Amino acid sequence: MQYRLEPDVLSSLVSSNFELVGSCRRQIRGWGMTDEQTNKGGAPLETRFSGSVPENYDRGLGPHIFDYYARQIAERCAALNPACVLETAAGTGIATEQLARALDPGCKLVATDLNEPMVEYAKQKLAYRDSTEYRVADGCDLPFDDNSFDAMVCQFGVMFYPDKQAGFEEALRVLKPGGTYLFNVWNSWASNRFAEVVFDVGAEFVPDDPPAFYKVPFSYHDTGEILAALAKAGFVDCHAEELHHELAIEDPALLAQGAVYGNPLFFELADRGIDPDEVLQRMVHSFGERLDNRLQLNAIFVSAKKAG
Repeated sequence: MQYRLEPDVLSSLVSSNFELVGSCRRQIRGWGMTDEQTNKGGAPLETRFSGSVPENYDRGLGPHIFDYYARQIAERCAALNPACVLETAAGTGIATEQLARALDPGCKLVATDLNEPMVEYAKQKLAYRDSTEYRVADGCDLPFDDNSFDAMVCQFGVMFYPDKQAGFEEALRVLKPGGTYLFNVWNSWASNRFAEVVFDVGAEFVPDDPPAFYKVPFSYHDTGEILAALAKAGFVDCHAEELHHELAIEDPALLAQGAVYGNPLFFELADRGIDPDEVLQRMVHSFGERLDNRLQLNAIFVSAKKAG
């Protein structure tokens, strides 16, 4: 399904990670979770992942939900034949690796993320590709000059921007005239049932105060809203396309480990005094019971150009 808006209309893990909880809660501008969503009345969850969190994110979630879409966005970027590419919200380098493989060897690739431990993990994981530059950077306040990049890529990061309009305006600013912004976002829970399953499992343990993180990544999927915001920022030739993917869950325990220990859900469980391993085991069971150990994924791919 395609959309277009015309321009004029537009277990050891438990102990090591619990030590991080106190240091990983402070006022930030990253995950887009409000005080109401965290149900704590205090600061939202920190974007800084450290300890074993990046590894669990990369190993558990990467092969199951991110790798396929990373290849797709890298191929689309490579087809533009850019000489200089910026990636924002690069995380552990899942899309970065695919971009490095797909782009011309002479293309300059700059991978950024707001979270320094994630950037460091990506840098170490991809050390064999020493041509990529890594920077800690806020996607809503980029530390680059105007008209610097031929293309900009963001894999599953825009949903977390606290000011999406500012993020789009920054993308437009750093792109060269004629440059292209490529990004993807998750479609709704209805099209990505695994996320609803993860949320429901957490809610089983605290029905009156369920961990809310898994609502956030699947909350920005209104294509009309997205395309209108891009047009407002000044982009032209804006398009959105749904991309479905289905695969077997080859290792349910590994996926559950990534879902629990590889993102802020862990900290939400810790705040509530819940043993993450119990949640993990229940999640493994639910993947089989409710999903038949198969993932039905659906993402929205968006492209927009800077006039010039």
